[in-house]
Amino acid sequence: MTTERGMNAVAQIVRARELTKLYNGKTCALDHVTIGVPPGEWLCIMGPSGSGKTTLLNIISCLDRQTSGALIIDGNDVERFTPAQLTRFRRETVGLVFQQFHLVPYLTALENVMLAQYFHSMADEEEARQALETIGLGARWHHLPSQLSGGEQQRVCIARALINQPKIMLADEPTGNLDKANEDLVLALFRKMHEDGHTIIMVTHDPDVARLADRVVRLDHGRLVEELN
Repeated sequence: MTTERGMNAVAQIVRARELTKLYNGKTCALDHVTIGVPPGEWLCIMGPSGSGKTTLLNIISCLDRQTSGALIIDGNDVERFTPAQLTRFRRETVGLVFQQFHLVPYLTALENVMLAQYFHSMADEEEARQALETIGLGARWHHLPSQLSGGEQQRVCIARALINQPKIMLADEPTGNLDKANEDLVLALFRKMHEDGHTIIMVTHDPDVARLADRVVRLDHGRLVEELN
C-alpha cells in the first residue's frame, strides 16, 4: 500500500515517493514507501519492531539517505544537497526529539538549549531562558541533566528542538521512557506545538498517543499497509 494523501496539494512540506532503503545491499528496511505530509499536520507512524518506522523518520530528518526514491522537504530535493548543505538544512528546518534524551551531561539545562542555537546561528541566553519557562522549567535552568527527572530531561530536549523554530518536528517514541505523569506533560507540549501550527511526524507504539494525531499510518516489513484518519 502507498498513500498519496495530499501529494498533489499546492503546499506540501514533506513529499516522499517510492522511498526504499537497503542495508548491506540486501536487507530491505523500507520498500517503496510513498507519503505526503501537509504543513501543520500531526502524523503518527506505527508498526511492529523492525517495520521501518525509525528508518523512515531518519530519512525524513536527513540523518540517513534513501537507497532509491525521491524526498522533497519544504520544496527542496534533499538528494541534491552536499553533506554540508544537508547538515545546515537539517539544523534550520527540522527539530528532533528522541526516546533517549541525548543531553550533554556536563552542560546545564540552559546550556543544552543554547547549544542548539550555537550550531544554528548565535546563542541567545534570554531566548533560551524563555524557552525553558515555556516548558515549565524556568526555575531549573542551572541544573545538570543528572539533577533532572526523565520527564524534565525530555522537556529540555523539546525546548532545544523548538528553540530555532523548525518547520518540522520529528519525534521517535518521545514518551517511551516516561511514567504516565511525565508522559502527559510531554504530550501537552506536543499538543501546544500542533495548535501553534508545527508539522509533527511522530513514531509511537502507543495507541493513546496516536489518537492525538490527525492521521496514523502503519508500516510492516518496510511497507505502508494502513492509513487511519
